[in-house]
Parts: sequence; structure tokens; C-alpha cells
Amino acid sequence: MQGFEIARVQLFFSFSHNGVNYPCALVHWFSCVGDSPSNNTGMWVVEPEVLDDGETLTSIIHLDTIIRASHLLPVFGPERVSRTLSFTDTLNTFDRFYVNKYIDHHAFEIAF
Repeated sequence: MQGFEIARVQLFFSFSHNGVNYPCALVHWFSCVGDSPSNNTGMWVVEPEVLDDGETLTSIIHLDTIIRASHLLPVFGPERVSRTLSFTDTLNTFDRFYVNKYIDHHAFEIAF
């Protein structure tokens, strides 16, 4: 994905140090599954990056390092999806996601 990485923003915050304000985000990282996009869809597949202890890899980053929002589509398995599943729970429910490069022209150019 041209060196870009996918992260889920959990919290926006800022702090000041020596009179300088630092706008930041607390993020959970995703890692690519495989070395190339899916043969079926042409989209990269990502999954939450998990440490050896089972915790999600979390970092604090400066807002200047965020390029744009990503559109993630769940990778559905053979099971039926519950009718009560809300879109707000999708990132917590599924294990893998497609990075949708077809959402708009800019995403297509970045995530070819």
C-alpha cells in the first residue's frame, strides 16, 4: 500500500509542553495479511495487530501523520451475520477487513 499503514483512532487529544501544543491520536494498528492485494477483489486485507500477550498494538501519533480516513469492509466468513449487528460494532466483531480502494478516486490512487 505504498508504505501507508492502517490504524483505528480510539481517541483524539492534545497536550502542551514548553508552550507548544501537540495534537495527537491514540490508535490501534492493523497489519496487512499477505504481501499483495486479494486476487478476488484487488483490495488489501488487514487485521488488528496483536502482541504476544493478546493485546492490540497501540500507539500515540501526531495528527500530522494521518493522511486520510480509510474505508474498511469486513471479510465475511461462511457464517450468517446477525440481524442485530450494528455498524458501530463492526470493527469489534470481524477479524479481517478489506481496505476499500474503490470508495473514491483518492483512495484508489493511494491504495492501488
